[in-house]
Amino acid sequence: MASPSSVLLLLFTLLTIFSTPSSAKPYPSASASPEARPWAKPWPHPNPLAAAAAPSQSNTFQYDVIIYGGTPAAISAAVQVKRMGKTVAIVNPDEHLGGLTSSGLGWTDSKNGNAIGGIAREFYSAVYKHYLSDSAWIQMPRQEYVDMKVSAQPGPAVDGDKEIQWTFEPKVAESIFKSWINDNNIPVYNEHLDRSSGSVSKSGTTIKGFKTLSGKTFNGNMFIDAGYEGDLMDAAGISFSVGRDSASVYGESAGGQRVAVNDGYEGVDPYKTKGNSKSGLLLGIQDTLSSPLPQGFTGSADDLRIQSFNYRLCLTHDPGNKIVVTKPAGYHDSNYELLLRLIEAGHNASFTADPMPNRKTDSNSEGKVSFDLVGGNFNEATHETYPTASYDERKAMIDAHKKYQQGILWTLQNHPRIPAEQRKKNAEWGYAKDEFTSNNNWPYSIYVRESRRMNGMHVLTQQDVQNRAGYIGDAVAGLGSYNLDSHVVRRVVMGDQIYDEGWFYIREGSTPFPIPYQAILPQADEATNLLNPVTLSATHVGFSAVRMEPTFMVLGQSAGTAAVLAIQQGCTVQDVDRKKLNSRLKSDKQKVSY
Repeated sequence: MASPSSVLLLLFTLLTIFSTPSSAKPYPSASASPEARPWAKPWPHPNPLAAAAAPSQSNTFQYDVIIYGGTPAAISAAVQVKRMGKTVAIVNPDEHLGGLTSSGLGWTDSKNGNAIGGIAREFYSAVYKHYLSDSAWIQMPRQEYVDMKVSAQPGPAVDGDKEIQWTFEPKVAESIFKSWINDNNIPVYNEHLDRSSGSVSKSGTTIKGFKTLSGKTFNGNMFIDAGYEGDLMDAAGISFSVGRDSASVYGESAGGQRVAVNDGYEGVDPYKTKGNSKSGLLLGIQDTLSSPLPQGFTGSADDLRIQSFNYRLCLTHDPGNKIVVTKPAGYHDSNYELLLRLIEAGHNASFTADPMPNRKTDSNSEGKVSFDLVGGNFNEATHETYPTASYDERKAMIDAHKKYQQGILWTLQNHPRIPAEQRKKNAEWGYAKDEFTSNNNWPYSIYVRESRRMNGMHVLTQQDVQNRAGYIGDAVAGLGSYNLDSHVVRRVVMGDQIYDEGWFYIREGSTPFPIPYQAILPQADEATNLLNPVTLSATHVGFSAVRMEPTFMVLGQSAGTAAVLAIQQGCTVQDVDRKKLNSRLKSDKQKVSY
């Protein structure tokens, strides 16, 4: 007769096999050839046992914790839930995992690397270990990069003493994330949330589950919205803000609409026909304002417009890995007239080329006119804003960004109105042949710098960021370590002069600031089993210092921890024992004080 322990083992094995979703199959390895995935096709399941599971007609899946989004916050949350012994699934609306971290943003946005702990630090440690291998260096030897002594934002790009590396190629980031998914046997479904009314089922303030566009239902005990847009939060009936709060609401000196009147585009005519205001504004300029500013404009609220987006390009000058930039289809000179006039007026226009390993870059917008498509996330005709736009409307905005950015890169490299010396310098760079190979070497994801912001239990403000001494009254979910930083929201014309509206960059030094746990919690009368580590509760100004990939990864781990503790304690996320939360975060090497 079999022993009780062997019977239990057999039962456990059978349950594991037959409870696995029917769409399951092995997760593709980093070396596997890329496969184009339809809009709502299930992401391959990492569990090798599941490939042999009996077919099931069920489209309903149950886990302890359901995470929506494919960002670094989603991944760190899922890993933490698994480490704490609960079941978890990621429902990812994107074709790839890792958000911007695996889509070009290799120049880590942090002003103090010591503020990054836990799973986030494990990521940067994994980056360091990856680049210790000679096989990781295809276009250059490791020592050449080390000798460059690249000074990244959190510290030395390659820090041998701390065994940390802050700069990395996109494909390396994605490979690390994939290995985490595989090692922890975390199921990932490539599905878009059904955002129509009633798609999220609730009993009172408890979320029971949500539906996706393909008809699947995901039920759970706890939910984490880890997407850049906050779609699950919205569909679950949780209140949020979009745009910019009035400066007077929270007493923020950088709040609301504001024009940098000492920061104009001197010598640049704003009109399609120079000198003729009736001919219309050039592309990239959104509004004409009274001069001087209309009373009440500075600091006034704007619940529609948000800071500009772009793609973080991975470029290279290595001849063997470089794809020459070509003129995109539908290119029109008039779309870049503002750029051309700016250069002809003596202003600089280019893009960043922060050095990544293997002679690549993380290239961001730089200067007055560059990769940011200012105003591109807002439809002036319909007043539709990206955060609340439909999937189709978002796609149209994203496509416009791609075409614009491809065009401006070609213009900077080839247009005869660009000085020859500048053209030659810009033309050194091309797309990296070995990056984003399933997407014609273009980044998978656009940089959504800001979208919805939850109206949660604590609204993180400018004062919270600037008061870096500490936070009293709640557990700390993690530390932020960036400046107050908003890209331009729109360009305006006053008195025939062009100005940036909505831009600010306030240096705060390298001392981290605490982010209270309540900032990732909704109000208890709206939802009691959802956590929100990405589109968290903050003002536009406060969010501008939080909206960084390592910070999201930190908050994702804390959200995963709290979700499991709430299950274990049989309570709401609002009532999680703060001492136990703080103790667990510390034991997992999360940074909660500095």
